[in-house]
Amino acid sequence: MQSMTRRNFLGTSTLALAATGVTAPFQRPGKPVLRPALAAYSFRNHFRFMRGNPRPVKTKPMDMIKFIDFCADQDCAGAELTSYFFKPEITRQYLVELRRHAFLRGLDICGSAVGNNFSLPKGPARDAQIAYVKEWIDHCAVLGAPHIRVFAGREPKGVSREEADKWAIEALRECCDHAGRHGIFLGIENHDSIGDAKSLIRFVKAVDHKWFGVNLDTGNFRTANPYADMAAAAPFAVNVQLKVELKIDGQHKPADLGRVANILRKANYQGYVVLEYEAKEDPYTAVPPFLNKLRAVL
Repeated sequence: MQSMTRRNFLGTSTLALAATGVTAPFQRPGKPVLRPALAAYSFRNHFRFMRGNPRPVKTKPMDMIKFIDFCADQDCAGAELTSYFFKPEITRQYLVELRRHAFLRGLDICGSAVGNNFSLPKGPARDAQIAYVKEWIDHCAVLGAPHIRVFAGREPKGVSREEADKWAIEALRECCDHAGRHGIFLGIENHDSIGDAKSLIRFVKAVDHKWFGVNLDTGNFRTANPYADMAAAAPFAVNVQLKVELKIDGQHKPADLGRVANILRKANYQGYVVLEYEAKEDPYTAVPPFLNKLRAVL
């Protein structure tokens, strides 16, 4: 796959992909396994820090220890510790304490998420982004977290998406090499320039790395039928982030949790289904009922 030019690869149509019988990179034996988890991003307005900067939180402030406790109290199997909400000075000892606390609460730290941009040319700016992702790979190795959500990013003004894709693929391969040495998967999300399953699959095939797959965000497909895109991308998924709403025909509509679960089962997905709550209601009161619904369909 790496010998194929990026231009030719991006020119491959969905129909052609189907006709050639593209094989998913993850051949999982056994039966589907769907484990409920929760993303710290669900409490994004309650954490005391945002991307290293302190901020005032007037009601129900949250930190990572409290978030782990919340997940455990809600009988989650895993907690996704979004990188944005960590305090600025992250020490190894702090990460070890989080890992210990999660273990004592019977909870897996199932992953993290970073906000990188790899759609940049070689130079200091891209080097800094690569260093940032590698740093979080190192953090997740200490936490025992097996997955990190990553982005392709947005291209600079005046740069074609095709050229930006080439840059992103180079950076992703380098970070995947580093992640693989720690036994950590990187999952690219349908985000920024990637709004459909076809683009996700193309990225996975182009990066062509055993430690790389799809972070399947059910709410981020920008197509007429997002469920069809979920079904196409699910065999490539290393993590699933579940949204309670989907955007269909420009309107937000409630997600059919049972339909999503059936799509994942059909793809023989085995892993975490992470609720990432983004609706307007207070997550402290809205998240527990949604977790109950999620458990019922999983």
